[in-house]
Amino acid sequence: MIEREQPVIRATVIHPYERDRADRADARLEEASGLAEALDMELVDAYLVPLRRIEAGLYFGRGKVEEIGAQLKEAEADVAVVDAALSPLQQRNLEKAWKVKVIDRTGLILEIFAKRARTKEGVLQVELARLAYERSRLVRTWTHLERQRGGRGFLAGPGETQIETDRRLLADKMAKLRRQLDDVRRTRGLHRKTRDDVPFPTVALVGYTNAGKSTLFNRLTGAGVFAKDMPFATLDPTVRKVKLPGGLEILLSDTVGFITDLPTELIAAFRATLEEVKEADLIIHVTDAADPDMQGRVADVNSVLDQIEAGKAHDQLEIEAWNKIDMLDAEPLEDLELDCLLANRKAERIVKLAVSAHTGERIDVLLDAIETTLAERGEVMELVLPPAEGRALAWLMANADVISQDTDMETGTVHGRYKLSDVNAGRFRSQYPHIAAPLPKEDY
Repeated sequence: MIEREQPVIRATVIHPYERDRADRADARLEEASGLAEALDMELVDAYLVPLRRIEAGLYFGRGKVEEIGAQLKEAEADVAVVDAALSPLQQRNLEKAWKVKVIDRTGLILEIFAKRARTKEGVLQVELARLAYERSRLVRTWTHLERQRGGRGFLAGPGETQIETDRRLLADKMAKLRRQLDDVRRTRGLHRKTRDDVPFPTVALVGYTNAGKSTLFNRLTGAGVFAKDMPFATLDPTVRKVKLPGGLEILLSDTVGFITDLPTELIAAFRATLEEVKEADLIIHVTDAADPDMQGRVADVNSVLDQIEAGKAHDQLEIEAWNKIDMLDAEPLEDLELDCLLANRKAERIVKLAVSAHTGERIDVLLDAIETTLAERGEVMELVLPPAEGRALAWLMANADVISQDTDMETGTVHGRYKLSDVNAGRFRSQYPHIAAPLPKEDY
């Protein structure tokens, strides 16, 4: 069978920006261009368009629409990628004015996610997000959807309009997908409970797309996960066991990359996956240290973490891994190292490190930091150990910090308070379930 060559799609990328956000405009245009190229489009032009205000019908002013239309015609573009969230009406009007296909930021990201999803869960999540997006496009977008469909006979009545039928079909499909994703969420919950019972501490890699999460994951685990210098190279989460230098074993997960103005449909659809981040004992926030918009990217990731109630703002342990230091010159690297040193001196629940996942430089420091940070977590148990539980007492003396311990000389019963790491607390419960009785956290 002869495979037909896919036609080349010529794309022009347009990033509209407001005056007060001009500082990030160049970085946003470069990112949008990368997203278009990730869909195998041929980029024929890319430029910034300053906005005074957003017009309800066309997004841009009429003069600017005509100017862009002339540029699209001259570049012979097939697609205009507008790096903004367009309403259905704006998208339709721009397509009429420019005589080309118009894709907004949400549609572009959804297309990439649909292309990259591999597992059943990933496909379900992307499909749910796509349907939610399409449902919003059914508002006065195509006139044929207003036609009514009646039944046979004089009792049938006028029937429902095509747009109502399409809305109902989409709603039914979305309901079915949500039920399937609920099953995925329950399965994930069971897997998580199984891990908690073992237990291994869980560590999640998060970060802006293309920051090098998958490369770092491969460096730490040897998993061979697909990693490439492109946005959203991997979508589906992967979990591997890693043994740290001190002997502690952890479960490390690689998660979907975040992005500026991540569509709300995607955040909702990927909530089952992002719960892995929320439930992790430790987050490693991977950042591209060579990115000129580094601080903006960090803020974008923290914004998404806030939406799923994760990260340092929600009392979750976090390490910031400033990746790609092999791409920095000597002076910027020294400045970065100084920033990390000053941050680590402060009494914060966060550690900052400079690493290179590509070369492996300072990965040993990161592994030590993971082990040290996890060791700081702990649980205080108040226990009563009768004389017959000498083995449990010996285990505690070897694996816990003794806060206080008193022995009743008449009965030989030991009353004690012991601080254990999360891992050892879990192990103690699994070995001595009849003894363990943790105090509420507010008591210590």
